[in-house]
Formats: sequence, structure tokens, C-alpha cells
Amino acid sequence: MTALKSKWQEYIYNAITAAATKAGVDAGIDSADKIMVGNPPKPEMGDFSFAMFPFAKAFKTAPTAIAAMVVSELESNTEVIAAGSLSTAGPYVNVKVDISDTASEVLDVVISQGEEYGKVETLAGKKIMVEFSCPNTNKPLHLGHLRNDSIGACISRILDAAGASVMKVNLINDRGIHICKSMLAYKKFGGDTRPESEGVKSDHFVGNYYVKFDQWSKEDEKAIEGAQKMLQDWEAGDAETTELWRQMNKWTIDGIEQTYKATGISFDKVYYESNTYASGKEEVIKGLEDDVFYKEDDNSIWIDLSDIKLDKKVLLRGDGTSLYMTQDLGTAIARHTDWPFDQLIYVVGSEQQYHFSVLFHILKKLGYKWADDLKHLSYGMVNLPDGKMKSREGTVVDADDLVKQLTGLAREEIVSKERGDEVDDLDTTAHSIALGALNYYLLQVTPSKDMIFNPAESLSFNGNTGPYLQYMGARISSMLRKFEEKKVDFTGIEADASLLTVEEEKEIIKMLISWPEKVEQAAAEYNPSCLTAFMYELAKTFSRFYHDNPVLKNENKQLAVTRLKLSSAVLQVLKNGFSLIGIPFLEKM
Repeated sequence: MTALKSKWQEYIYNAITAAATKAGVDAGIDSADKIMVGNPPKPEMGDFSFAMFPFAKAFKTAPTAIAAMVVSELESNTEVIAAGSLSTAGPYVNVKVDISDTASEVLDVVISQGEEYGKVETLAGKKIMVEFSCPNTNKPLHLGHLRNDSIGACISRILDAAGASVMKVNLINDRGIHICKSMLAYKKFGGDTRPESEGVKSDHFVGNYYVKFDQWSKEDEKAIEGAQKMLQDWEAGDAETTELWRQMNKWTIDGIEQTYKATGISFDKVYYESNTYASGKEEVIKGLEDDVFYKEDDNSIWIDLSDIKLDKKVLLRGDGTSLYMTQDLGTAIARHTDWPFDQLIYVVGSEQQYHFSVLFHILKKLGYKWADDLKHLSYGMVNLPDGKMKSREGTVVDADDLVKQLTGLAREEIVSKERGDEVDDLDTTAHSIALGALNYYLLQVTPSKDMIFNPAESLSFNGNTGPYLQYMGARISSMLRKFEEKKVDFTGIEADASLLTVEEEKEIIKMLISWPEKVEQAAAEYNPSCLTAFMYELAKTFSRFYHDNPVLKNENKQLAVTRLKLSSAVLQVLKNGFSLIGIPFLEKM
């Protein structure tokens, strides 16, 4: 669709320029690519819409009159008349194109390019690092992490599809006062228990002690003092504290890696705060020496943020222990040293906007010019219908439990529809449906917005859900398998795209054309919901077409072959979308 848009931008530009010349005015626009292209509110009104508002001042005429002048100019051009039909709707010039001429080419391109169709080169040559997940080693992953993982993994794939070289990185938050809280609670209450002796997944085992610390600290005000003392001991290298830290971190990380495997999440490199916090402290000390920072009477080190209209921020505690900001400085610098990126994207919740504004500012003050290439891709809160989650109170929606619940519900749905014998493997299929439901539901909302995750709603096989898209993919696959079985009946018959005259067929062709444009948009906006919305519309339009028009059973065999080719192209684009969104493709459902 991009080439068609460009062509019509040129037509409209030439028409506006000609009309301006006749009116003796300067249109105030110097190139066709400055012409804004929109979509009419209804498909029957056209495929492209061009607003005349921007030219009202230059023409000193109402936009409605300018639209009429432009259409008059266009209608005098035989090439334009052959390319589409024109109409005005108030201040808009609407264009309806005949895609019949391009339909054959589009279908050939989609099928020949296969999984490569939709990939663009807008970010070719760019090195982009994407940080996401970033769990703490004092608790298992929860629903908030799942949204983070879905967004981070999807954005990484989208940027890759836009031509960038992408490195996915994780930062394990394996040190700090919160880690010491779990450690201290285990030391006090755990005895000789271990995850295997308790029959508990290892990250859940550690998380239970984080909750226990919160309960304990409400009864004993000295609990927090003990955790602070333990942090000092850890940073001082105390052997007993370090050994306990290693053991509990291993338990948590082993458990989290099991969750990553179950949800299809992977990384190219994993950083650990315990390896970068020291270099962060060195940067703070150096910044103090260079008068970038200042010291308070208690020996804590701060930065004055009045130059960006903020207050001040502590970077190093008076006892010498570091904070999140300290270690994030060290981590950012280490990353650019390891892999000099053109951009580093932090996928972190919107509640950390202040933190990243300060982090980026500090790095600039320290003289790191690449700090201008840092971006905080913030996302909103995600909760269940019954309310907000709180880790320390043990009221989070556990990731493992949620995936298990979704898988169980999907299995029940397959069995209730008596489809168990139809699928290749019931448990694997149920798990794939669960992941499709989870990722699609989490990604269909623009990242910046808060959302409610409804497990039952996400698993619906009807409507705007992952399972609905998976079902459409399986349905088309079934039709293509049946065609292969009867292929001998269609020997020598070639597809003829000129036979695709039904309105839904034309709509589908236009959507197939626009898929690369949607990928480009999603990459530019860092917004997976551009793709989920497109995929749902494509599946819905195909479903409507399939319901009203016979495909394989069509009496006209050439039309049947043509519609099967159209169906194959739809399936290919859906599969390409699945791979970006993180929806497992299922041939049978």
C-alpha cells in the first residue's frame, strides 16, 4: 500500500500546485511526501483521504472549495482517472483505487517471500539494545513481569523485523536491601529447610521468606536494621553472608529460568547488579571529585537536580552502600562498553519515569554523550479484575500459577468441544493456546496504558483474542490440507487474481499490501498493539469472506484455486504476525 500512497501523494501534490498557480498563490508545500494521507471513516468512501485544511491559509479559501479545485485538476489527468475514482466529502478529497491490477503481484510476493514478508529496512544498520524483565532474586515472577516480558520480547522482534541489529538483555537485581530481607528471614525462620525438602519451586521458596520478613518487620522494628546490617556485611565481603546470598540467589534464578522456558522468553546477554554496582560506586566517587555531585554531613553523596527542575537525589548512602541508581549507572556504562549501541531501550513500568529521567541526566552530566540514545519505554500497571498486587504482602498474581491456570482452562475447552482426538498433542496444544492468549491479551493494549487482565476473557475462541487468531490459522491450514488431498482435481488450473471481485476479497488484498507498513509503524511507535489490531481485522475480514463465499467447494475451479491462493497469503501474514507477537502457530485446534 505504501507505493500506492506515494503515487497518490504525487498526484495530489501536482494538483494542489496547479490549482495554486491558477489562483496566483503559493501552496506552501515543496514536496509530495509532505502531503498527509489518511483513511476515510468508511471503506465505501475510498482507500485514501487527503485533507485540504493545511492549504486554507495559502489559498485564502475554504477547504471545501480547495477540495473541489483539486478534484477538478485531477480529473483532467487521464493517468489519474485510470488509477482510481475521486470524490469529495466536505474538505476531504477521497480516492478509491482499483487493486485488481496489483492483486496478482501482491499474492505472489507474499507467498514467495514467506516468513520474510513484512520485514522492512527502516532501521537497517542500527544497533539497538533492549532491556526487559529484570527480576529481583527475592521472589518469583508475577503478572507484572509477564507484561514486561511480552512487551520486551515483542519489541525486540519488531525492531529486528525493521532491519535493526538487536541485543536482548536482562538485568538480574541480585543485591540490595530487598534481597537481604529474604536472606535475613530465611536465616531466622528457615533452619535447614530447602526447596526440595519442602516440595516448593525454588523461586517461590525464597519469595515466601520475603513475605515472612514483611510480617516480621511489622512486629519487630529491629528487623529492618538487621537487613541493613546484612547489606553492609555483604558489600564488605563477609563470608557467611556471601555464601547464603549465593545459595538463595541460585534458588531464585533457577526457578525464574524455568518460568522463562515455559513462557518462551530468552536473552542474548544477562547482567547482574552484583557485577556492576562497584563500578557504579566508582563513577559516583569520580563525579564527586569533579564537582558533579556533593556530599552531605552524614557522608552520603547526592546530585542537585535543580537544573532539570527537580529536587535532589541520593546516589550513595552514608554507610557507603549503593542504591538502584548507583548500580544502574555502572550497568549502563558496562553495556555501552560491551556493545556500543545506537540506542538502549529500557522496558520498565511507568512508575519508574522519575528514576530514568534522573539516570539519563546523570550520565549526561558525567560526560557520556551516548546518554542521548537512551529511552525509557514505560508501560502501565496490569492487574486482575479483583485488584492491585503487592509483592511484600504475598498478594501478587504468580506467573507460574497464571500460566498453569490458563493451560488448564484451554485444555478443558478443547475437551469440552470434543477436539482432543483432533489435535496432535493435547497438553502441548493447551499450553500453546495459553501462551497465545496471554501474549495477545497483554499486547493488544498500548504499552503506556494500565490494563486489567481477565484470564477467562483472554481464552475466548471468539472475538479479539489470541485463541481466535490461532483458530483462524488452524482453519485455513485445514482447508489447505484438504486441497492437497484433492489437488489432482485441479491439475493445470492457474490462479487468476482478476477473479477476486468480492468486496471482502479486495479488502483482504489491501490489508496484505499494508502489512509491511504496519510493521514499520509498530517499530517507529514501539507499539505492538498496531500489529494485534491489524491481525484481528485481517482474521475477522477473512472469516466474514469465508463464511459467505465458497472456496474449495466452488464450482468454478479457477476461482477456487485463486481463493485458495488468497487464503494461503492470509495464513502467511497471520503466521508472520504470530512470530512477532509471540503466539504459537497451531495447524490443528
